Amino acid sequence: MAKVVDMRAVRIEVGDAFVEADLRIPSTASGLVVFAHGSGSSRFSERNRRVSSFLEARGFATLLVDLLTRPEESIDLRTAEYRFDIPRLASRVIATLDWAAQKPELASLAICCFGASTGAAAALIAAADRPRRVRAVVSRGGRPDLAGDVLERVMAPTLLIVGGNDEPVIELNREAMKRMTAQVELMIVPGATHLFEEPGTLETVCDASARWCEKYLASRPAGTR
Repeated sequence: MAKVVDMRAVRIEVGDAFVEADLRIPSTASGLVVFAHGSGSSRFSERNRRVSSFLEARGFATLLVDLLTRPEESIDLRTAEYRFDIPRLASRVIATLDWAAQKPELASLAICCFGASTGAAAALIAAADRPRRVRAVVSRGGRPDLAGDVLERVMAPTLLIVGGNDEPVIELNREAMKRMTAQVELMIVPGATHLFEEPGTLETVCDASARWCEKYLASRPAGTR
């Protein structure tokens, strides 16, 4: 089990504003997983933190990012104005990838973008925009369909994880798969609903995500093929 030796809160510049993020780096990192949260969530999401802790134990650095600024979050809590603003969310993921590329401790690490809900669309758009940095994508209960025509430009191998009882989202994921040319797999977790709250279901997500990252990130420096 890897030991996390660097834990810190960071601020990432996005245009003329900043977003908050939590960075954790194991002693020997095999890659970096950037978490893109979805609809009304944040870096404090209990589910994504459980996944990130599991990945850290398997030797991956993690970066949990708030895709909205603090003023935007305040507005969104009242109006839900920004949570489906996919171009805005995607631009924040891209800014995060560019920020990581400038950090000596992160620059050589290949990246997996892990997106939940609307964050999955943002993760896929970022993967299409930064193909030499993003080597894999994982979507948990995601809406990849919201990435639209960008799906055809995604090069990174993509794992779509959906709850077996989340039937509308299953169909949306299947439709998105048809538009993708990258390697893509759909994993349906039996008995799980959208939030994977049922016993054992989130553990299944953790294990599948770790195996995907180990397959496509480990020992592959950023910027290589």
